[in-house]
Amino acid sequence: MQIPQIDVPWIKAKIDTGAKTSAVHAFDLRGFDRGGRDWVSFSVHPWQASAEDSVSVELPVHDSRSVRSSSGHEEQRYVVLLPLVLGGREVRAEVTLTDRDEMGFRMLVGREALVQGFLVDPALSYAGGRPDRAVRRRNWGKR
Repeated sequence: MQIPQIDVPWIKAKIDTGAKTSAVHAFDLRGFDRGGRDWVSFSVHPWQASAEDSVSVELPVHDSRSVRSSSGHEEQRYVVLLPLVLGGREVRAEVTLTDRDEMGFRMLVGREALVQGFLVDPALSYAGGRPDRAVRRRNWGKR
């Protein structure tokens, strides 16, 4: 999948029908005021198990909410609005910012994004197509 607004041309994402909102691995989060409006700056590591090609981002805060993880841990998260490209289609989604460094995927796609015209087939993997080999190798830190 892609997140074009923040210059992430490819990120491995997991479809999570148990999650309401989508989430992306974000670090160095810092809230600030810009023109009387709340903004957040953060960085994204788009590659699995790698700190390479970090992308720095500043976006207006859409919301801040308490989110409970699958392990039951509750945390306050910034929420931003981002266009996501899934299977060649662009949808606008609420995305929470959280540290997913230890998780298997740097991005989760939740129900609010999926309800915009997607069907989930749990028997499929890479239903939107696999990236080319160079991207797959780079994603796992191989050159």
